Amino acid sequence: MPALGKVYLIGAGPGAQDLITVRGARLLAQADIVLHDALVTPEMLELCPQAEKIPVGKRSGQRSVAQQVINQQLVEAAGRASLVVRLKGGDPMLFGRADEELRALEQAGIAVDVVPGITTAVAAAAATQQPLTKRGVARSVAFFTSSTAPEHADHDAIPETDTLVQYMGGREAIATAERLLAHGHAPDKPVVVIENVSRADQQIHRIDIARLAQGLGTPHGPVLVMIGEAMRARPHQRFNTESSGPIATQLRA
Repeated sequence: MPALGKVYLIGAGPGAQDLITVRGARLLAQADIVLHDALVTPEMLELCPQAEKIPVGKRSGQRSVAQQVINQQLVEAAGRASLVVRLKGGDPMLFGRADEELRALEQAGIAVDVVPGITTAVAAAAATQQPLTKRGVARSVAFFTSSTAPEHADHDAIPETDTLVQYMGGREAIATAERLLAHGHAPDKPVVVIENVSRADQQIHRIDIARLAQGLGTPHGPVLVMIGEAMRARPHQRFNTESSGPIATQLRA
């Protein structure tokens, strides 16, 4: 049998090309085949001009490649190339379906390594200059999403923690806010909404849970929602990165 290649699950980070790790960029430059998410930017793919590029994106509400098909494509790619990269937005091990891909590769006897990436929540905290923890205010953080497997469609509990970070939170804004209010969270608790974190069209909006309950309209990119007292603005904080855009238009409506 011909030798099988090796697969690397690499985190591309939140979007900006220079936020991928040095190791991730080096492996991209050596890759024979790159299977990439829809959230991976064209600028990031410039790091692997030599590679065959296969889009396998999964976007909420849009036609996308089934996970089982992606698993099979990874196995097939390792059968015809020595270095295969599965390039994922953010970090592969957080909301990246890495477990399913690792299982498929392991079952096929294919060597695999994971290269971490900057997850969107950390990039959002940096972009807003809003720490997720704050001494005396917030000492716990939970990352969560409302996207679940079909067999767990009723699993919509929100974690109990000081700072909440909801991935893919644009469509779920109203439901999230209603659940928080029903569980006794104050309507004026600070909320920071970030669309397209770290990209040229990044947008940041500072609201509260009461305003979140009115919805965020239809965003044009991935949305992260950060909730908690740690999100309250500092007295002399400047908001240099604020901008108008799709969400902002809805917020002013």
